[in-house]
Amino acid sequence: MSLAQSLRETTFINQVTFMKIHLLMGASALGLGACAYEPTPLPSVATQQAVANTAVSSLISYQDPLAGYTYRGPTGPRDWRSVNQEQTEGN
Repeated sequence: MSLAQSLRETTFINQVTFMKIHLLMGASALGLGACAYEPTPLPSVATQQAVANTAVSSLISYQDPLAGYTYRGPTGPRDWRSVNQEQTEGN
């Protein structure tokens, strides 16, 4: 057996061992996570009834989401000097 073949075999064995360790660690993390499961408590029914009761909740009127919208379409090209003059602090 040559030295190169021996190195390839040990490298392969190291990679397989490394992968087995990672798989074992992942499986143990999943197993421990499953053992630590606690069911979540059910929500309080009293708070749900308060929302459903119309005497407690206030009426909400419809508001148009486009109220106050102004169309600002594209304009043609303008001279940049005049645009800069319009946007200076003095104007």
